[in-house]
Amino acid sequence: MRVGSRKGGPSALPLPDPTQDRRTRYGPRMELGIYTFGEVTPDPHTGRMISPAERLRDLMEEMELADQVGLDVFGIGEHHRPEYVVSVPAVVLAAAAERTKRIRLSSAVNVLGSDDPVRVFQQFATLDLLSGGRAEIMAGRGSFIESFPLFGYDLHDYDELFAEKLDLLLRIRESERVTWSGRHRAPIEVRGVYPRPIQDPLPVWVAVGGTPESAVRTGLLGLPMALAIIGGQPERFAPFAELYRRAARQAGHDPVPPLSINSHGLIADDSQVAADTVFPALKLTMDRIGKERGWPPMSREQFDTSRTLHGSNFVGSPPEIVEKILFQHEIFHHDRFLVQFTVGSLPHTTVMRSIELFGTQVAPMVREEVARRRATATVT
Repeated sequence: MRVGSRKGGPSALPLPDPTQDRRTRYGPRMELGIYTFGEVTPDPHTGRMISPAERLRDLMEEMELADQVGLDVFGIGEHHRPEYVVSVPAVVLAAAAERTKRIRLSSAVNVLGSDDPVRVFQQFATLDLLSGGRAEIMAGRGSFIESFPLFGYDLHDYDELFAEKLDLLLRIRESERVTWSGRHRAPIEVRGVYPRPIQDPLPVWVAVGGTPESAVRTGLLGLPMALAIIGGQPERFAPFAELYRRAARQAGHDPVPPLSINSHGLIADDSQVAADTVFPALKLTMDRIGKERGWPPMSREQFDTSRTLHGSNFVGSPPEIVEKILFQHEIFHHDRFLVQFTVGSLPHTTVMRSIELFGTQVAPMVREEVARRRATATVT
């Protein structure tokens, strides 16, 4: 019986120690996890569209299984479009908090520029209390713009909104009572923000899509950075990681905060099966977005190139995925790797198998090799 199957429950796998000291989580151990947007798009093979309620039930099972097989992080993104079911990540993560034991629960991302930092902090502080100290905020500008007119913000203020609201979020994180003023929100005069989380400070990551200014600003703030690589060769993103670390060191942040690489992929027992399963769903999604943004349609040749060692997609068998994660680790020396298995709708059983392989076969090999490399680097 496969781990986490609906019939009969999960098979007996050893669970990670939930008492592990979280202060050491950015040491020799590399963190591995999953993120999703909760897609509700048609199955490219059958045309079937699952309901939002069914997708959320499946998502609960995916998070529960990720926890059972020993993955470190599960992230959920915020969107305000019909093809995604999650608009409030904290609510979904709170439901998962009651079904999981140790996995960290993160947004991926919160579109901070169109939200209220006070409410974001309160939501994730509540999640932190419910989960026993496992909540994280991943703040970003977002890949779509629907939330800005929806909540009454001007897109001309896109960059300024994010910078100002990130400043307020960090101020709230630092102090129970806050005094703050800005241009896009009413000022706060010595007001308390509650509840307070278990973790002090509550982790706040910044998601960066590939602009040097964003990498530098994140480094100067001393915040962990999540770098999205969903196209092109990963080597071309190396300067962003270096800019981030250089800015952090110049600002006096020692040690430099952790770096995450976030990408697309799918793991299957057979490499060709993985590719043939992913391509139609990925093409359907990327071509739809491409029509909005002026991208050309995705070809099978482009997709197959992206699956090679020097490509951006992590699609293949467990040994191939291990090799590719370790290859990129030589480039970025990152502390965390997150992969999105559902870029477009895939059968739930396929996603569950991918999570199982990630946790039971890929993760142990990657962690062991990264720990060996870091130990060797420390000695030399």
